[in-house]
Amino acid sequence: MLDLSEYLKIFIGLLAIINPIGAVPLFISMTHNFSQVETKSTCNRASLTVAVILLSALFLGDYILAVFAITIDSFRVGGGILILIMAISMLHASTSPIKQTEAEAHESIDKSAVAIVPLAMPLLAGPGAISTVILAAHKGDTIGHYLMLALTLLVLTACLFAVLRTAPWLATKISTTGINVFSRIMGLILSAIAIEFIANGLRGLFPLLTAAQS
Repeated sequence: MLDLSEYLKIFIGLLAIINPIGAVPLFISMTHNFSQVETKSTCNRASLTVAVILLSALFLGDYILAVFAITIDSFRVGGGILILIMAISMLHASTSPIKQTEAEAHESIDKSAVAIVPLAMPLLAGPGAISTVILAAHKGDTIGHYLMLALTLLVLTACLFAVLRTAPWLATKISTTGINVFSRIMGLILSAIAIEFIANGLRGLFPLLTAAQS
């Protein structure tokens, strides 16, 4: 198992990627014509779907990589670049096209199952979050490590659930500027995590880089 500080780091990284506060305006816009019961149901389904997707990535990620014969170092570099693109979008206080294109945003208005698509996937539990979970799983191979990661994901989902359930109230207390500032801070944290992923992946792909440093 890793140190508790490492699991906290993983939690913060995933929190930055999912960015529940930044999702508040999108959640409100998608549910603006819903009744209170429908809004709560959407929140419940979205949170549950995010938990299922991330837990599936945790326990099935190795098998997915094996099927496509992808090495973990290659995945680190690819996932790091993906997360870095998301971080740059967050630093500009905009929605990353990796999460949702403009066409998908307009299309989602007519969908009845917005809780699952596009809210839970790909807006919240998108490629960046899935990649981070798979990479975090490779930091250990014990049952305790996987259970700690599962607990981390459940706590993360609980935070997401709390934010979405209080989204209308948060929208009245936090201005657009406040949400953008929070997103930029999360983007800065995320960019540092992305660079670390890329650096570790490159060291694994090109061992001479490590030898040159020593």
